[in-house]
Amino acid sequence: MVNHSSPVDFLLLGFSEHPGLERILFVVVLISYLLTLVGNTLIILLSVLDPRLHSPMYFFLSNLSFLDLSFTTSCVPQMLVHLWGPRKTISFLGCSVQLFIFLFLGTTECVLLTVMAFDRYVAVCQPLHYATIINPRLCWQLAAAAWVVGLVESVIQTPPTLRLPFCRHQQVDDFVCEVPALIHLSCGDTTYNEIQMAVASVFILVVPLSLILVSYSAIARAALRINSAVTWRKALGTCSSHLIVVTLFYSSVIAVYLQPKNPYAQKRGKFFGLFYAVGTPLLNPLIYTLRNKEVKRALRRLLGKDRDSGESRGTAA
Repeated sequence: MVNHSSPVDFLLLGFSEHPGLERILFVVVLISYLLTLVGNTLIILLSVLDPRLHSPMYFFLSNLSFLDLSFTTSCVPQMLVHLWGPRKTISFLGCSVQLFIFLFLGTTECVLLTVMAFDRYVAVCQPLHYATIINPRLCWQLAAAAWVVGLVESVIQTPPTLRLPFCRHQQVDDFVCEVPALIHLSCGDTTYNEIQMAVASVFILVVPLSLILVSYSAIARAALRINSAVTWRKALGTCSSHLIVVTLFYSSVIAVYLQPKNPYAQKRGKFFGLFYAVGTPLLNPLIYTLRNKEVKRALRRLLGKDRDSGESRGTAA
């Protein structure tokens, strides 16, 4: 049965067939969300308040943290409500807004990670010209371009998805409103939407990932030519955090959007989607904080520990 008019509500099934798992996931998601808020807010504060972090790398990182805050807040609060209680519904308007935000911010992150790879490429391969090439004006332009591309992609793909003839049961086999789940809910012809999603995946996933791989190939070749072990470790340190973030993000996104059409892949895609929505925004600030000495020093300065240790060293002298 097909509902040709806009449905009033959708039923987000999520993991409702496993009530015990929902209770465990509620605790995990709640703790992850709180840590995500703290971690990403801290990255933004450090990037703004510490003058030593006023560089292109941390400008882009603060954009990534703001994006992760917005992304996870668009879905996690409602996810917690659904995991805790019997109510699993979301209004058509709420689903539309969530879909728009997911596409907008997800696409923006793909482009922003590519921009950050370009920044690392220039820093390692052309260090003498880095300040000239990656100037403040270009930083703002690249960041703005990432947000604009995300907005355009969402404006293009959201309306056709919401105009699909949805089945009357209105059961979305996911915990959020995403394009693959809504296409699966349709009882009509989805050929156009599937082609549109495939084309978008090429431009939003394959092309940016290819550019990132090209950038890191050039970085690897440049690193192999470095004779100094200290310089080599520094070059590796500036790129390793970003490379880990890229790996986590793209592996989860590809598992969600490029999965084959079978029940096993769909169930597996829900777990990857959960990691995409909850895990990556949590891990990004942890990766950049734990693996980055500059961020650690900035955190100590913010807490006053560097000042105290400096004073004690001065007293000892």
